[in-house]
Amino acid sequence: MRSALKHLIAAAAVWTSAAAMASPQCLVPAKPGGGMDLTCKLTQKGLADLLHASAAESQMQLSYMPGGVGAVAWNAIVSQRRAEAQTLVVFSGGSLLNLALGKFGKSSPADVRWVAALGADYGMIAVRSDSPYKTLKDLMDAIRRDPAKVSIGGSGTVGSQDWLKMALIAKRSGIEPKALRFVALEGGGEAFTALSAGYVQAVSGDASEALSYAGKGNVRVLAVLADERLPGALAAVPTAREQGFDLSWPIIRGFYMGPQVSDADYRRWVQAFDRMLAQPAFDRMRADYGLYPFALTGDALTAYIRKTVDGYGRQAKELGLVR
Repeated sequence: MRSALKHLIAAAAVWTSAAAMASPQCLVPAKPGGGMDLTCKLTQKGLADLLHASAAESQMQLSYMPGGVGAVAWNAIVSQRRAEAQTLVVFSGGSLLNLALGKFGKSSPADVRWVAALGADYGMIAVRSDSPYKTLKDLMDAIRRDPAKVSIGGSGTVGSQDWLKMALIAKRSGIEPKALRFVALEGGGEAFTALSAGYVQAVSGDASEALSYAGKGNVRVLAVLADERLPGALAAVPTAREQGFDLSWPIIRGFYMGPQVSDADYRRWVQAFDRMLAQPAFDRMRADYGLYPFALTGDALTAYIRKTVDGYGRQAKELGLVR
């Protein structure tokens, strides 16, 4: 009890110094409703609950900067907002893939400061609840018969992680990925809106994004791209591997900051996340948001990011997406 209280007091002290500055801002590089948005809202709640923040200036504010599946926000931070000590920008595994593919321009992981990874998500494939496709095999059989009749919505364009998920499943089904009718959308929220309206027949996205839509009874998740079935609300959904498609697609979610944020301010944020991630209450909160345990901060996260981006770059070259 004393140890927990000590951590809370220390965390509150860190946050009090932050509150003395401008209000913290969580920048979502996508439209509302997707996994990026959920990551900000989880952090907003986690920090407020943990530190008992009540003053308006100590509560994290959300803002949205969609465009280029993260590229617009990235370029704003590295070119115009390089030293904003109170601005955190969400990233995901898709952001790292786009970085490796050169979709953020001539950028590298060294161009920003990597703060924290909060959890892991997994890819999934979904259709409307009234869709004739009951399994992933049903969907792929329909695409094989006539690719033009089955449009697949996802975040980003050809080469994005949502496209890659479907491309890899297609290859395992004997379908040429170039034949896929992929509809490029801006974020998971827009993809599910398109699915609901019948603009697309399937969505390649993330499990956390599907949770809120599946819970309303509007969406049928055909498969999760994990090694094992996921606990919680999607526990009844089989993995792609169970259905004969050997693919797992984990996705991490976290935050970066501008490259000229001072060491002191950077460490303050890393310490705040370290304390938040150490609390059992945050584990429960993370699960409620459809994320699974994965926590790295500071130098350890930076090393992980560099290794991951290098790995994506090698895979992209193998697929002919980059030279």
